[in-house]
Amino acid sequence: MKRPAVIGWAVFATVLVAASIGVVAATGRARLTTTNDEIPVANVTRGDLDLRVQAPGELRASHSVMLTAPSVGGGALQITRLLATGTAVKKGDIVIEFDPSEQHYKLEQSRSELLQAEQEITKADADAAVLVAEDKVALLKARYNVRRAELDVQKEELVSTIDARKNRLALEQTQRVLAELEKDIQSHTTSGQASRALAREKYNKAKLSMDQAQENIDKMQVAAPMDGLFSIQKNMGASGGIYFTGMALPDYHAGDQAEPGSPIAEVVDPMGLELTAKISERDRNNIKPGQPIIATFDAMPGRTFNGTVKSVGGMAMRQFFEANTGGGFDVSLQLSDPDARLRSGLTAQIAFLGNTQKNILYLPRQALFLKDGKQIVYVKRGNGYEQREVKITGESESHAAIEGLNAGTQVALVDPTAPRKPTKGRASPAGGEGTP
Repeated sequence: MKRPAVIGWAVFATVLVAASIGVVAATGRARLTTTNDEIPVANVTRGDLDLRVQAPGELRASHSVMLTAPSVGGGALQITRLLATGTAVKKGDIVIEFDPSEQHYKLEQSRSELLQAEQEITKADADAAVLVAEDKVALLKARYNVRRAELDVQKEELVSTIDARKNRLALEQTQRVLAELEKDIQSHTTSGQASRALAREKYNKAKLSMDQAQENIDKMQVAAPMDGLFSIQKNMGASGGIYFTGMALPDYHAGDQAEPGSPIAEVVDPMGLELTAKISERDRNNIKPGQPIIATFDAMPGRTFNGTVKSVGGMAMRQFFEANTGGGFDVSLQLSDPDARLRSGLTAQIAFLGNTQKNILYLPRQALFLKDGKQIVYVKRGNGYEQREVKITGESESHAAIEGLNAGTQVALVDPTAPRKPTKGRASPAGGEGTP
């Protein structure tokens, strides 16, 4: 009798525990349903929407000439004079000067070598002239001796056999001396020509070095190649050759060292300055050529510039290291009121002035979500949300004009289907109270 009773009580306890778990689970499901009330919402509004788009921009020079440190031997060059950025210059104006001391030293050294070479040429010519004169005298004497020996040989019939033999030997000797002398004279001529050629080569080398030094001295003064504005470049060598993206580098100043060929400054055509910007895919339809813009430069606060859109890129460009998945379109802008203080590299905040759409329905752009290539919103229905596709007819920086919803409709500003962290202090699913 006791055993069935025990079994009955066990079954009853099991049913009681299961019922308790069901109540707790039901309570948990209700709480999850009510969490939708914590999702921020916005109303679809009817009214006027100003389709103005904001974007950062950068000023670039469409026509400019880069000025570099002259390509001369001898290592780094020191800048002694440099115009200030933004200075208006004319073609031919001296805008950069480098220290010419080393080149002046080379010029004087080459001039000294040139004078020495001139003296060697003069000495070689004088030595050759003396040697030629001596050779002429020796040649005349040798020829006279040969002629005299020939006359003695002609007296063979009048002298003894022994004397005749002596005369013939003397003739042969004088002829050999004359032949050797003629060879020596020819050798002297060649040697003199070589000495003069060597001295002339030294002269030409010294003259070339002197001309090169003078040319380098002239290069120490850099002139503006055209009318425009002077703009100093960043000193890439200020960091000791170590450079990484985002690193702040100073401009070149007088007294800085510059390697030959390094870009020091540029002359920019002020009428050729072009403002460029990059807009997102969502703003692409709101930007058109000829559209007016307003630009404010970070370096010139309080000054507003007007302009127009020149062109809008037809292809979205994106760098591989960009975090966002959407691309950007390049926009070219033309300022209508240039300023002499503007220079290439300045950054600006640009406002694209679009048309104002009247009496339309719009909502915050934050309420739009891209799902399966479609623009959708989450419409509030009781304690839940319904996914609805909408058509976008225009966008500003913060709002979007849409079709497919009624005025006053509430839409979620965050994706209600995305997982969310529990709010701090909220009761746990087990029913425990939060910490006060």
